[in-house]
Amino acid sequence: MTVLPDDGLSLAAEFPDATHEQWQRLVEGVLRKSGKEVSGDAAEDALSTQLEDGLTTRPLYTSADTAPGLPGFAPYTRGARPEGTAAAGWDVRQRHTQPDPVRANEALLGDLENGVTSLWLVVGEGGLPVDGLARALDGVYLDLAPIALDSGAQFPQAARELLRLHTERGTPAADIRGSLGGDPLGYEARTGRVQDFAPVAEYAAQLAAGYPGLKALTVDALPYHEAGASAGQELGASLATGVAYLRQLTDAGLSVQEAAGQLEFRYAATADQFLTIAKFRAARRLWARVAEVCGAEGAQSQHAVTSSVMMSRRDPWVNMLRTTVATLAAGVGGAESVTVLPFDHALGLPDAFARRIARNTSTILLEESHLARVIDPAGGSWFVEELTDQLAEAGWAFFQEIERTGGQAEALRGGMLRERIAETWSVRSRKLATRKEPITGVSEFPHLAEKPVEREPAPAVPAGGLVRVSRDEAYEDLRARSDDHLREHGERPKVFLATLGPAAAHTARATFAANLFQAGGIEPVTGAPAEFAGSGARIVCLCSSDGLYEEQAAAAAAELRAAGAGFVFLAGKPASYEGVDSYVFAGCNAVDVLSSALDRLGVS
Repeated sequence: MTVLPDDGLSLAAEFPDATHEQWQRLVEGVLRKSGKEVSGDAAEDALSTQLEDGLTTRPLYTSADTAPGLPGFAPYTRGARPEGTAAAGWDVRQRHTQPDPVRANEALLGDLENGVTSLWLVVGEGGLPVDGLARALDGVYLDLAPIALDSGAQFPQAARELLRLHTERGTPAADIRGSLGGDPLGYEARTGRVQDFAPVAEYAAQLAAGYPGLKALTVDALPYHEAGASAGQELGASLATGVAYLRQLTDAGLSVQEAAGQLEFRYAATADQFLTIAKFRAARRLWARVAEVCGAEGAQSQHAVTSSVMMSRRDPWVNMLRTTVATLAAGVGGAESVTVLPFDHALGLPDAFARRIARNTSTILLEESHLARVIDPAGGSWFVEELTDQLAEAGWAFFQEIERTGGQAEALRGGMLRERIAETWSVRSRKLATRKEPITGVSEFPHLAEKPVEREPAPAVPAGGLVRVSRDEAYEDLRARSDDHLREHGERPKVFLATLGPAAAHTARATFAANLFQAGGIEPVTGAPAEFAGSGARIVCLCSSDGLYEEQAAAAAAELRAAGAGFVFLAGKPASYEGVDSYVFAGCNAVDVLSSALDRLGVS
């Protein structure tokens, strides 16, 4: 029996160091087997993924991609505070739009008693009336629970009422925390209406002089994210907004340091885990650079909100998974406050169960997964560091583009932001339509038999500015057409999946086709061509292998047409089979295919 040497843990001591070039040669061999003749850096490029903003995800990162820095020190990439969130976790901030003050109060108290640590209240248009704020906050310990307002055009009234409540309840000024939420440019982005900055500046001066824990302004990047902006565009727009506010506040008499201290930045957190982590890290770095140039010190204060763009209306339960990943990414990325939108957010006012799941998402990540125990746990990841660098560069480039336009206000009013974001969303819409960017439960693995989740309608949100988009919007339109057909005829439109040959030949493509057609609300019925007549379908999709298509596709199409099929699809690569009208395949425009199919079925 061989006796192992007792020389400590040196399991790799006898292995020679491999070089990057040696790894590339192995990759070349793998790619060669798939028909790609590339070598060196080109082999590595073949495995890379192109993202929005010109970002590239490489298949391998090394120690050359690391970045220096420590939490609490400029440029704050690794965290705004030296202790990060290790001491108490991130602030769990729940959003409320309930317009009834009594019902809002019940929801607020329930949240605060069960893990929520601060409240985000939509006041005025789209939420709670200003004169209902006192009733809604009845029983809330304002010295313990920070309040963040989102009041749009009613900023002066809402700010005045909140400060009055603090005074009435005897909250010491030093103990008041939260944000009054003034954001004239964000309001303009939402509505197209210009808001007077003077009241915001007045409150900013008042808070800077005597309310150290209360901020007057929110730099809200959500209007741009929700219009379809990329992560880099979201960062650039937030920087341009922040700079515009610094200029206006200093013009109003505040020092640069005081002005910077009045800003809280709000960003979207998506289910793209690494991109979200990198975005929050890059945002701090970028704002640190702005502050340095302006002569201010201190880190960016960040509020993360799980993305509404990613939320689906169909199979909304999947949203719980999306928001969990987004919350994890925001926390790991160093956000100080995190709002988890309830899984039914896109359907109306959330119910008590949805709010409970939302707040418990943070609780589990903090108390059971212990995500906050380590400061910047992604720091030092070669991939995350490189992605942070690339995203910071993209955000800075877009910020400079906005500044060259004349600043954030001019970019909004002149249409530059609208046009640039629309271009980005157009490209992404194509990826969604072709299912290159899949939506689980919507474009992939839809469940036609699911029972619809119904909620009380939410208050109408301010509109008139940048559009609001959703990843599921094109598929939602298709499914709505199918739903109308179901209500009118008692059944969904159908497609017959005509399988040719043994199961081994047709199962994969039949499964693919069933998945695709269901994404448009079209119910698949599967069987041999001879079974078509009794299926109740009027369109057909042939499903088999390429070899059997060569032998049987034309004859099967003729047989099906003779039995009454009005249109014949084939699941597979486009070819020229006689009798086949169209093809469905990986990468085809599913939205166009499904819309055409519904048209042919007379489903309007």
